[in-house]
Amino acid sequence: MPASAAKTILVVEDNAITREGPGVILADAGHAVVLAEDGRRALELLRTGSAPDLILLDMLMPVLDGWHFLQQLKGQPHLKAVPIIIVTGTILTTEWAQAHGCAGFVPKPVDPAMLLEEIRRCLA
Repeated sequence: MPASAAKTILVVEDNAITREGPGVILADAGHAVVLAEDGRRALELLRTGSAPDLILLDMLMPVLDGWHFLQQLKGQPHLKAVPIIIVTGTILTTEWAQAHGCAGFVPKPVDPAMLLEEIRRCLA
C-alpha cells in the first residue's frame, strides 16, 4: 500500500490478544494503529489527539461498552465523519450496525482478509 494511502485506525477492544492481532494486521497493511482497551480510553484518545480515519469497535467491554461509546460520539460533531466498523462476536448484524450509524461490520473471530476488505470498503 502506498504511504499516501495509509490511514490511522483506532482499535477499541478489551481483549489484549484480539486488540493486538488486528493491530499487527493493520500495521502490516501500512496503516497507523492506535489501541484502546475500552470505550472510555478511546474517548480520551479522541479528545486529546487528532481524529482517526476509521474506528474498529468491539461492543462488549468493561468500563464503557460499544453501545455507550456510540452514544457519546453523537455529542462530538467533529467525529461524525469517522467511519466505525463494529467488530463483535455477539448476535449483532450488518443491518444493526448500519441502523446505528456505523459504516461496517466484521464478525468475530476476525478473518484478516475480510477485515482488510471491510476497511477498504468503508474508507472508499
